[in-house]
Amino acid sequence: MCTYSADDYGMFQSLCHFPAGKHAKGEMRRIVDWDTNEYHGDIPEVEETYNVVGNINEWQVTIGETTFGGREEMVDSTGILDYGSLIYVTLQRSKSAREAIKVMTTLAETYGYNSGGESFTICDPDEAWIMEMMGCGPGSKKVVWVAVRIPDDAISAHANQSRIRTFNVKDKENCMASKNVVKYAREQGWFTGKDSDFSFCDVYAAADFGGRRFCEARVWTFFNKYCDYMDKYVDYAAGKVKDAEPMPLWIVPNRKLSVKDLEMAMRDHYEGTPFALDSDIGGGIWEMPYRPTPLQFECDGKKYFNERPVSTQQSGFVYVSQMRSWLPREIGGVLWFGNDDANMVAYTPVYCSATRIPKCYNTPGADAVTFSMENAFWVCNWVSNMVYPRYSQMFPSLELVRDSLDNSYLSQQALVEEKAKQLDGAAAAKYLNDYSCQKCDEMISRWRQLATYLIVKYNDMVVKKENADGSFMLSKHGIGERPVRPGYPEKYAKELIKQTGTKFEVAK
Repeated sequence: MCTYSADDYGMFQSLCHFPAGKHAKGEMRRIVDWDTNEYHGDIPEVEETYNVVGNINEWQVTIGETTFGGREEMVDSTGILDYGSLIYVTLQRSKSAREAIKVMTTLAETYGYNSGGESFTICDPDEAWIMEMMGCGPGSKKVVWVAVRIPDDAISAHANQSRIRTFNVKDKENCMASKNVVKYAREQGWFTGKDSDFSFCDVYAAADFGGRRFCEARVWTFFNKYCDYMDKYVDYAAGKVKDAEPMPLWIVPNRKLSVKDLEMAMRDHYEGTPFALDSDIGGGIWEMPYRPTPLQFECDGKKYFNERPVSTQQSGFVYVSQMRSWLPREIGGVLWFGNDDANMVAYTPVYCSATRIPKCYNTPGADAVTFSMENAFWVCNWVSNMVYPRYSQMFPSLELVRDSLDNSYLSQQALVEEKAKQLDGAAAAKYLNDYSCQKCDEMISRWRQLATYLIVKYNDMVVKKENADGSFMLSKHGIGERPVRPGYPEKYAKELIKQTGTKFEVAK
C-alpha cells in the first residue's frame, strides 16, 4: 500500500485517466507541465501504453511524490519532463516498480528533467521503492538519482524533504543509482569523502529548519503511530537542535497496517504529540487544527511559523493505493480516492481496471474558478470550508458521515471482489467500474445532503436541536424549536478574559 496527498494552494484536481492504447511509429506525446499547464515539448510515443487511473495503472503500479527542491542551480530549465508528467508517462509504460524506475530515469536522461528535487514513491504488488532525483543544471539533460527498496516488513514516508542518506550500490536487489550520483557532487566541489560516506540528502538537499519542522515532523508523526521509540527523534523533527539524530528512512512497525490505518494517518494533525495544535488560540474560538498560510510570518520585526500537519486545507486530492499480487490485476489494484483534505472526505474505491471515471471526479465545465454541484472537489470544499472555522462545533457531524461511508466501502470490499472473481477479466473490470461509479455518485449525493444539513443545524453560530431520528425539532406550534446557544468554549473564554481583563466584566 502507499498513500499520497497532492497539496498546493489554488490547486484544482480531477481523477485523471489515460486509456490503454496502441501507437503508430512516429506518433508523439505532448508534454504539459502538471503544475503550470505550460507546454514543454513532445516526446516519441511507445508502441503500447497501459490504462492509468489517477496514480495507479492496470498492472497495479503506483507512483506518488513529494517535492523537496534542493540546490536550485541543479534544475534543468530546458528539460521537457516535469515531475508530474514524468509520473503519468511512466505509469503508461511500466509493468513493475523496477521497470518504472528504469523508464523514469531513462526519460529524464534523454529529454531533460525540468523540476526541482523530488522524492518518488514507486510501488507494485511485490515491492515498494523510494527514489530521489535532481537535475544537473540548465541544458544538461542529465540527472542524479538513487532508489532504495523498502523492506517487506517496514513502512517508510517522505514529506517534501529528501530522506535518502547513505546507500549501498553493490546491493543491487535493494538499491539502484545513477553512475554520476557521487561523481557529480565531486565535480561541483560539494563532496570529497569516500563513496560509502556519501549522503544524497546532506549533499544535494540538506534539511534546514523548515525541512525538519514542516516536512520531517510529518514523517515523525506517521512513524510515531506505529512504534514506541520516536521520542528520541523529537528534537530532530522540531528543527531547533542542530546536531539532533536524524530519523531512519524506514521503521518496522509494531503491527500490520490496514487501508483504514493509512486513511486515518493522512488525517493527522499531530494530536497527542509535542506538535499538537490544540494548546493555543491559533485555531480560533472553535479550535480548528489548521492554520492560515503562509507557513512563516512576521510580527513586530520577528519571524514566526505555523505548524504544517499531515492533513492540510490545500490538498487537491488524496489516495491510498492498495496493490495485491494474489488477485487478478483488474481486481487487485484499488485507488481509495478523495478530492479534498483527507480529514474532510471519504475515500471512495476506484479500481485500476476502470475505463470510465466517475463524473464527480471528472466533471465537464468544473475548474479552479468554476463551481459545480456535480463536482467532488467543489462540493467537498464547500463542506470543509464551512467546517474549518467552526471545527469543534461542526466536525463531529462531518466525521460521522465520513466514517459511515468509509466503513461501508471497506465492509463491502470482500463481497464485491468475490463476485468479481467469478467473472472473466473484461466482465470483472466492467462490474468493478460500475460499482465504483455507483459508490462515487452516492458519496457526492450524501455530501450535498451534509452541506445543507450543516447550514441548517449550525446557522448563525447556534445549534438546532434534533430528534432521535435525525429530524430537526419543532415546537408545539410547528416552528423550529429554540436553538442551543453554546457561546465560547471554556478555554477560549479564559484566554479572552486574560487579554481583556475587566473590559467585558458585567457590572454588579
